[in-house]
Amino acid sequence: MRLINLKTLLFSFIFIFLIAPLNVTVFSQPIKKLPPRFKQWLEEEVVYIITPTEKEVFLQLKTDKERELFIKAFWKQRDPTPGTPENEFKEEHYRRINYANHHFGRGVPKPGWQTDRGRIYIILGEPRDIQSYTGNSEIFNAEVWFYQGLSQYGLPPGFNLIFYQKNNVGEYVLYSPSSDGPQALLTSYFGDQADYMAAYRTLKRINPALANISLSLIPGERAQFGRPSLASDILLQNIISVPKKRLNDIYAKKFLMYKDIVEVDYSTNYIDNNHSVKIFQDPTGLFFVHYAVELNKFSVQQFEQTYSTHLKINGYVADHQDKTIYQFENSFSIKLNEEEIKKIYYLPFDLYDMFPLIPGSYQFSIIVKNEVSKEFTTFEKEITIPAETSSARLSSLILSYKLDKRPTDSKRLKPFKIGDHQLFFQPRNIFRPQDTLFVGFQILNLDPSLIQKTKLKFEFLKESQPFLTEVKKVSQYPDRMNFIQEFPLEKFPPGHYQIKISLIENEKEISSQMERFEISPAAAIPRPWVYSREILPPTHPLYSFIIGRQLFNKGEMEKAEKLLAAAYNSKPDSLEYALSLAKVYFALHKYAQTKRLLLPFANSENVPYQLYLILGNSHQLLGEFQEAIGIYKQAIDQFGLTFNLLNPLGECYYRLGLKEEALASWEKSLEIKPNQPEITKKIKNLKKGLYPKLIGDDKSRNIPSASCRG
Repeated sequence: MRLINLKTLLFSFIFIFLIAPLNVTVFSQPIKKLPPRFKQWLEEEVVYIITPTEKEVFLQLKTDKERELFIKAFWKQRDPTPGTPENEFKEEHYRRINYANHHFGRGVPKPGWQTDRGRIYIILGEPRDIQSYTGNSEIFNAEVWFYQGLSQYGLPPGFNLIFYQKNNVGEYVLYSPSSDGPQALLTSYFGDQADYMAAYRTLKRINPALANISLSLIPGERAQFGRPSLASDILLQNIISVPKKRLNDIYAKKFLMYKDIVEVDYSTNYIDNNHSVKIFQDPTGLFFVHYAVELNKFSVQQFEQTYSTHLKINGYVADHQDKTIYQFENSFSIKLNEEEIKKIYYLPFDLYDMFPLIPGSYQFSIIVKNEVSKEFTTFEKEITIPAETSSARLSSLILSYKLDKRPTDSKRLKPFKIGDHQLFFQPRNIFRPQDTLFVGFQILNLDPSLIQKTKLKFEFLKESQPFLTEVKKVSQYPDRMNFIQEFPLEKFPPGHYQIKISLIENEKEISSQMERFEISPAAAIPRPWVYSREILPPTHPLYSFIIGRQLFNKGEMEKAEKLLAAAYNSKPDSLEYALSLAKVYFALHKYAQTKRLLLPFANSENVPYQLYLILGNSHQLLGEFQEAIGIYKQAIDQFGLTFNLLNPLGECYYRLGLKEEALASWEKSLEIKPNQPEITKKIKNLKKGLYPKLIGDDKSRNIPSASCRG
C-alpha cells in the first residue's frame, strides 16, 4: 500500500470538529524568554524566510512540543515534493546558510549569514554570474551579482546587485543607487555629493561596466533628472519580501487555532481550500445550509489497482454568545479504479454537503480530515438563517457552470439543488466566454396576489461599470419559489464582474443579492471532480430530531418538546431520541414524564452516563430517594466514582436518615474534586449535627440542588 499524490499525486482534504472559535491575535511572549534552541531557530536559522504571521504565531506557542510541531509544519509548507521523504527546500536552505558562513564571514566580526551578501545568498540562492572588481586604487573593492528567472516573485526578469567594501576593509555591503550613488564606490571623490551624474562620469572613466550598473540595478533602465530612479530601491525591498511570496502562511493561523483540537498527526499537515456557503429553504419550510469545499490537495492510497481515501467531516455551529447550537460528523469512503484516477488526475476535488438549521445568526466552522494522508483543512463562516417574515426576499445566489437536468428522485435532498435541478459550481466563480452562466436562487415569502406586479432585474457590472441589464416578470417562470436563469457568456470579455439581482415590487426594490465572478481568457478551465452527498427527504423524522435538538440548545424548550416528541413517537425504541426528549422534559421540570420515558432503557446495554444522571435526578426530585440511590449505584458500577454521582447519592442517603452513608459519599466526592465549598459546608454541618433533617419535607422535593441538575 502506498500514498498517491494526485496533483503531485496529491489533492488533499480534512475535517475535524471545532470545539470553539479561537482568536489568533493574543499576547506573544518575548523572544528572550524562548529556550535557546528555539531562539536560535527563530533569530538565526529562519530569520530571513519566516513571515510576520508565522513569527507571531510561533511566539504565542506555550510548550516545546508545540514549537517542535510548528517547526515541522513550517518546513512541510515549503516542501516542493511532499510525497517524498526529502525536503529539498529545507536542505537547500541550510546549505545556503553553511555556504554563507564559510565564504562571507571571513575577516569580519560576525557570522557570514548576518552579512549583506549572506542574507541575499540565503534568500535568492546562487547568482547566475558574479563579476569581481578589486585591486583598483580609484574604486573600492566590489562584486556585481546577476540574477535571472525570478519574475514569479515580482522581481524583474534580470537584475544586478552590487556589494562593495567600504575603505576596502570589513564586509561587503549592499549598494543602493539612490541612497549611496556612484560616489560611494569611488575611493577619492571631491565633487558635490548630491551630483550623481558627475560621480557617474568619474566612475565611467575608471570602469564603464560598473558605472552603468551604479545608476540602475535593472538592465535597460535609465536615470532620470540626473538621479537614479527609485525602481532599484523598490527591487531591493522586494528581494527581502521574496520568502513571504513563496507560500500562503494561513497554515500558521490554523495551526494556532486547531493545535489543541486536531490530533498531533494532523496538526502539521494543514492544506488550503476554497469554499462557499449558501442558505436555501425546502418547500416544507426547513432552511438548509449548503456548503462546498474545494481542496488544493486530495490524497489517496493505492492498494493493487484500487485507490481509496477516507474523509471525516466535523461541523460546529455556535451563536454569538459561544453557545453550541449544532454539531455533526460525517464520514466518506471513496474508492476509485485506475481508469477513474486517470480521469481526475489533474482536476480539483470538490465536496458538496448540507444540513438543516434553525433561524438565527451563527459562526459556522468546518474541519475536514483525510485519515489516509493525515492532512486537514478548515474554514469558518458567519451565517444567518432568516426568521419567519411576511416580506418577500431573495435567497443566496449560485453561479453555476453546469446544470444537472436529469430526472431525479425529488423526495431526496441534494446540496445546491434548486427545484428539480442540481447546480454545479466552483467557490471561486471562474468562467470562460464559451460557458453558459446558470444563476440559481429562490424568492421566499412571495405573496401570490403580487406575482403579476413583481419583476426580477438582472444587472451585470464589469470592473464596477454597468455592462448589461435585463428585466423579467416573475410570472414568466413556472416555479414561483425556485429560479434558474441562463446567460450565455460569449459576449462577455475577460475580466472581473458582479451580478446583482433585485426583486422589484410595484416598481420598488424590496430585496437584492450580489455575487462576484471572473471570466478567464484561458482556453480551458479544469472543472472539479464533485463528491455530492445525498440525504434523506425533509419529511423524515430525523429532521424533527435535529431541529428539536437545536432548539433545545438554543433554550427554546416548548418548541423543542413538540419536535422531539414527534421524533420519539416515530421511533419509540430509539435511546437517542428518548434521551433528547427526556432532557427537554427535565428542563421543563416534568420529572414524572422524564422518569417514565427513561425507565425502559435503564437496564439496556451501553446505557449512557447522562441517562443515569437525569433518571436519578428525576427520582430524587420526585422524593423517590431509594429509587434514585439504585440508579446512582448502577451508574457507579458502570462508570466508576464521580463527584456528579456521589453528591446526589449523599443527598439521597441523608434524606433517608442514613447520615453515615451520606457522609461517606460526600467525603469521597471531595477526594475526587477537593474544591467544592457547598459539599465541604454540608460535611461540616453534618458532623456538628447542624444539618437540618429533611426527610418527608415536601418543599425539598421540588428544589433541585446543584448536583441534581446534572
